[in-house]
Amino acid sequence: MGEKLLLFGPPGVGKGTQAVRLAATLRVPHISTGEMLRASLQSRTPLGDQVRHFVESGELVPDRTIVQVVRTRLAERDARDGWILDGFPRTVSQAEALAGLVGGAGAPVDAVVVLEAPLDALVERLSGRRICQSCQASYHLRANPPKVRGTCDRCGSALIQRKDDAEETVRFRQTDYLVKTQPVIEYFVRSGWPVRAIDAMGDVEQIFGRIYAAIFWGN
Repeated sequence: MGEKLLLFGPPGVGKGTQAVRLAATLRVPHISTGEMLRASLQSRTPLGDQVRHFVESGELVPDRTIVQVVRTRLAERDARDGWILDGFPRTVSQAEALAGLVGGAGAPVDAVVVLEAPLDALVERLSGRRICQSCQASYHLRANPPKVRGTCDRCGSALIQRKDDAEETVRFRQTDYLVKTQPVIEYFVRSGWPVRAIDAMGDVEQIFGRIYAAIFWGN
């Protein structure tokens, strides 16, 4: 269909699931910042060497290099007719650079999709996750509890909570996302980009329906 979309959402909102579904439906690549950086690291190009230098030295990859990585990825054949960018831009300067990359007549993209859910719901969703320390089977204390509390149904080993899923960590990650992302969303609004806020509560099909309607009918 050739749509160009930006996808945003806090940890635990289901962004990855919706991105995969959207990419399949629209027949465009789902391009994440992580995927682009990994591809650059594996390449034997001057740009890949730049990325490798920053990663191996423990430094953050600067905006100018990230933008170069994005420019290179969007020039590939599979992305020429459309794409879903996930995790980019992360800063206002990156957003300004993206506007330069995809600018032209009309809006630079077809939609900026922002998945939203209440903080407490996201905290419950993430902090309730448990994983088997032996077979890696996953559970959720409310949505998919084990038959015996704290014990894996599959192998009988103990269930653990990952550090990233501890409530304190989850709340920090949510706050960090809002602090870093809000200025970017505000930039899009000021610049007249089609920002679509989506209620991300409900089942996967309901949420996908809301996204699809917002992209094509502006609802």
